[in-house]
Amino acid sequence: MVGAGAVGATCAQVLAARDYADVVLVDIKEGLPQGKALDINQMGAVLGYEPNVVGSNGYEESAESDVVVITAGVPRTGDMSRDDLVSINEKIVVQVVEAAAVQSPEAILIVVSNPLDAMCHVAKSVSGWPKERVFGMAGILDTARFSTFIAWETGASVKDVTAMVLGGHGDQMVPVVSATTVGGVPVRKLASEDAIQAMVERTAKGGGELVKLLGTSAWYAPGAAAAQMVDAIMLDEKRMLPCTAYLEGEYGIEGLYMGVPVKLGRGGIEEVVELELSEDEQTMLNESADAVREVVGVLTT
Repeated sequence: MVGAGAVGATCAQVLAARDYADVVLVDIKEGLPQGKALDINQMGAVLGYEPNVVGSNGYEESAESDVVVITAGVPRTGDMSRDDLVSINEKIVVQVVEAAAVQSPEAILIVVSNPLDAMCHVAKSVSGWPKERVFGMAGILDTARFSTFIAWETGASVKDVTAMVLGGHGDQMVPVVSATTVGGVPVRKLASEDAIQAMVERTAKGGGELVKLLGTSAWYAPGAAAAQMVDAIMLDEKRMLPCTAYLEGEYGIEGLYMGVPVKLGRGGIEEVVELELSEDEQTMLNESADAVREVVGVLTT
């Protein structure tokens, strides 16, 4: 886990509680990863898992990792957009990918740092690894937000909501209403079109809403979402999850990281699944791709 801030530490905490893997927290700030690792280990005595978290300011202790999760970077604050982060976080992601790749050349890279879609391009370029082993966490988080709003609107259990959010991890993400159900019932049977559109808009701006409330980016749901991806890989679960994957013609998009449903297992992304989108949804996805290309165009890597 590169980055022992709120997201990285939350992801490490969730994984530690799963009790199947050793976790190394890496951060440049002295004492931070060591202290958070110690705290998480001591929590194991309460929740009943074995202490297995190590904190480090270097990458040696992370050698031969199966999965590397990158949360390092400057978080959004105030009115800062994800795009404002490009130049700062590009430099950080370049450094951490280079260092992590030397120690764990066979690992799978999960990028969480924002702007997510652009940072995936940086990680792939720097590592030189195949697209199956370099991808990002966004769709699970965005879908979780959409699912939460649907559960609240319909008065149903969030456990019964099946939703999917595609596209870039930004204001032009695409919640796929046509593929959204509650207990198998299409959401359009349970909520008005106005209510659905309000939920779609709130989902797209979900990160910004939290920044306004907290003064910084969210961490509980993002950390848990990244941990779910690690579970799917390490336990070879073959989960069908929305992830930021490198597309080479799928959905009519070429050479770009975008959020799409994939089959996630021990080999990383084992399949990109193409949904049948409505004409409006495909148009929105194309517009989201254009927005991502603009951000990627700013990269120097």
